[in-house]
Amino acid sequence: MTTTERRATTQVRSRHRSDAGAEATSAAEAVAGLIGVWLGDPPPVRFEFWDGSSLGPGADEAAGVVEVRSPDAVRRILWAPGELGVGRAYVAGDLGLRGDLYDTLSALRDGYRPSASATAAAVPAGVRAAHRLGVIGGPLAPPPEELVHARGWRHTRRRDAASISHHYDVSNDFYRLVLGPSMTYSCARWEDPSVGLEAAQASKHELIARKLGLPERPGARLLDVGCGWGSLAIHAAQHHGARVLGVTISAEQAQRARDRVAEAGLEGRVEIRVQDYRDLRGEEPFDAISSVGMFEHVGSVRMREYFSILHQLLRPRGRLLNHGISSVGGSKLANRSFMNRYVFPDGELLDVGTVTLAMEAAGFEVRDVESLREHYALTLRAWVANLEASWDEAVALVGEPRARIWRLYMASSAIGFADGGLGLHQVLGVVPDRSGDAGVPATRAAWI
Repeated sequence: MTTTERRATTQVRSRHRSDAGAEATSAAEAVAGLIGVWLGDPPPVRFEFWDGSSLGPGADEAAGVVEVRSPDAVRRILWAPGELGVGRAYVAGDLGLRGDLYDTLSALRDGYRPSASATAAAVPAGVRAAHRLGVIGGPLAPPPEELVHARGWRHTRRRDAASISHHYDVSNDFYRLVLGPSMTYSCARWEDPSVGLEAAQASKHELIARKLGLPERPGARLLDVGCGWGSLAIHAAQHHGARVLGVTISAEQAQRARDRVAEAGLEGRVEIRVQDYRDLRGEEPFDAISSVGMFEHVGSVRMREYFSILHQLLRPRGRLLNHGISSVGGSKLANRSFMNRYVFPDGELLDVGTVTLAMEAAGFEVRDVESLREHYALTLRAWVANLEASWDEAVALVGEPRARIWRLYMASSAIGFADGGLGLHQVLGVVPDRSGDAGVPATRAAWI
């Protein structure tokens, strides 16, 4: 490609001309100023618009292509600037992504310039774009029906149940497509990237069992809080003879978990209940507690209560393994974020330091902290690959908008774990007996 041709690919082009022969305003021309404010000129990706116009590098030079399929995409983004508007447009099908999904999302994230001056410049640029496209005053397309409409105070029992239902009571068959046969919706442990998702999930289950000391205590009583589809409970009972109580507040999860327990012939060793963790007070003491992929739903206001309840449920020398997504400095998924509105209502990501302090305040002695951040990036990529490989079946099960939600959230999360924007930590706490004996091995050799 010549220098002249390369320059031409970065300029706005349109197929549309007026009756008088003068070039009419194209969609690309209308939004060029706004895109320049947020992503620079030229932007790192190519934009292709519904009217045939385009903006940005040539297709062979761009990190990816963003297809702007309808003026509704512009309306949505102007109405809700930032990730929420972009997410809505993608879920509704008004925006499409072409090329390598991860390269495209990474380029958009890296090119984004959310400075105060950019925000100020975006307002007039947005008004000009809307005026030139004729979308001011036009009807606003309704948001996709998958939007969450939360009611009541955060982290009450009723609102927590509704939030969990929104995310998990989608379709057990859909989750089977995405998660694979293990039906495990949490970070796997990849001893080698080539081992495959199922082996990596089994490795994670065994790591947790060993950290909890289950191999040394056949018949130990285990509480699995937020048990999902029962995968860890089944592993603990099958491989270590544990007696397991798994609790979830997702009715669909619980039913499928019970079916899987019965299929494994473990009905006498594993019980699955639909039960809120706040109703666990007064249970017979447990030898170990696992909390895997649950903590993100607890919330900072309930964190100390959560750990206090779990502490009271453990025998002396009992252990708790808290496995959760973390964020340096703490990060609540903002009310107007895409993740909060479409994926994890009321979800909160807390700093691992805050988590360990809360565990200590509840009476736990923290004995081990391990990061599995890079492992989650690999896990999410495997889930995205599963979804894309069974796309038509997934859409038939849950509809295209929800399938697009899962594709976007999992791919963007994979990038976040890979670059360190998100973390994943396992924190092991123990309840020492009166003499101070924690019953924990002197080294990590017992579980490594």
